[in-house]
Amino acid sequence: MLVARTLTKEYRSGTAPLAVLRDVSFDIPEGAFVAIVGPSGSGKTTLLGLLAGLDQPTRGAVLLDGVDLTRLDEDARARLRGEKVGFIFQSFQLIPTLTAQENVQVPLELQGRSDAGEKARDLLSRVGLGDRLDHFPSQLSGGEQQRVAIARAFANEPKILFADEPTGNLDGATGAKIVALLDQLNQESGATVVIVTHDLSLAEHAQRVIRLRDGVVIEDRAGRGGSGTHAAASDDPTAAAGASA
Repeated sequence: MLVARTLTKEYRSGTAPLAVLRDVSFDIPEGAFVAIVGPSGSGKTTLLGLLAGLDQPTRGAVLLDGVDLTRLDEDARARLRGEKVGFIFQSFQLIPTLTAQENVQVPLELQGRSDAGEKARDLLSRVGLGDRLDHFPSQLSGGEQQRVAIARAFANEPKILFADEPTGNLDGATGAKIVALLDQLNQESGATVVIVTHDLSLAEHAQRVIRLRDGVVIEDRAGRGGSGTHAAASDDPTAAAGASA
């Protein structure tokens, strides 16, 4: 479903390039639930943006469902995201003047679906918010707002879902429930799920954990949600960089 090959992302810092990611490579199979972890500044959010086609690498390639994102212009990448990608933001990004149901309906209506209302209600019921349809974001708790964001991300039935620190603004107990919900939806829908988090205890719920440090993959292994090992932990940043599923 997702292939990263020697991804490198550099920015200019004065007269010299600053490498945020360096030669990152891995494969993620269809239907997997993967967590990308690392401390602040490790490059994990930059990596997520490249994998989702929100940004372009300096070097390397990203293949999403067989399509090389680095060969597409911005309009083509946007169309691909609309067809195959769901994205959950840390800050929820809900429209404050719309109810929970209306927020979830937006991507469905953009697709011209006549059953947008029914589909939105069903999605919200699946994430435990069937009794909050008419509530505005300001009337919902942080965990409830994140559930609305998850329902909206699944609205277009994406083949792959990306989540950037989906528990970052939540307390530990609520964050654990959100990760469990993503795991449940991953199993029910078969969609590939890739989350970025700094919380290793939450990441362990995933089938697979990819750990970054200073822009390189230093570990690629199974989490508690899966079995088997992809690459052994190593202090050599290049040891796991080419790990494959």
